[in-house]
Amino acid sequence: MSDQSLFSIFFSAMVVNNFTLAMFLGLCPFMGVSARVETALRMGLANIFVLVLTAISAWVLNTFVLPSAPYLRIISFIIVIASLVQIVEMTIKKFSPTLFRALGIYLPLITTNCAILGLAIFQTNRGYDFLQGLTFAVGAGLGLTLALVLMASIRESVELSDVPEMAKGTGLVLIIAGTLSMAFMGFAGLL
Repeated sequence: MSDQSLFSIFFSAMVVNNFTLAMFLGLCPFMGVSARVETALRMGLANIFVLVLTAISAWVLNTFVLPSAPYLRIISFIIVIASLVQIVEMTIKKFSPTLFRALGIYLPLITTNCAILGLAIFQTNRGYDFLQGLTFAVGAGLGLTLALVLMASIRESVELSDVPEMAKGTGLVLIIAGTLSMAFMGFAGLL
């Protein structure tokens, strides 16, 4: 078990080792859903929810099931994540059909979002207890949401700017993503 404080786990997951901007995990929703701030924020909240449920499930599996069958670790994480995303998808479809349509294909892609699986594996490898795992999940989720909202806000402001036609589109998005990533690399020495 790690002796890290909860604050250092939280801050590290959110800023220093941001899953999207420092570890390059979760790039699919980062590139796809980051055109509007409102959609990016909602996708971030859905990711936080799935990350927290994944952290709880990973802790339960690691504590009660997987000590006797560690070879089933990755497959059990994949099954749990796929099930959790299905639950989230059905819930959003039921309570917010507008959000469900806005997220489109990117909501089911949470299932294949490597940030979700990465959380479960990192939590296991670092030996986090229940509270540390929850803190790690919330920090990672807020970091992913921060990256999504930053990217969306920059993309919205670029739409209002006079950008040369040649620079518009995917190329500009990749330049913005690289610049954000380099900015977050500046936090690397903090923890």
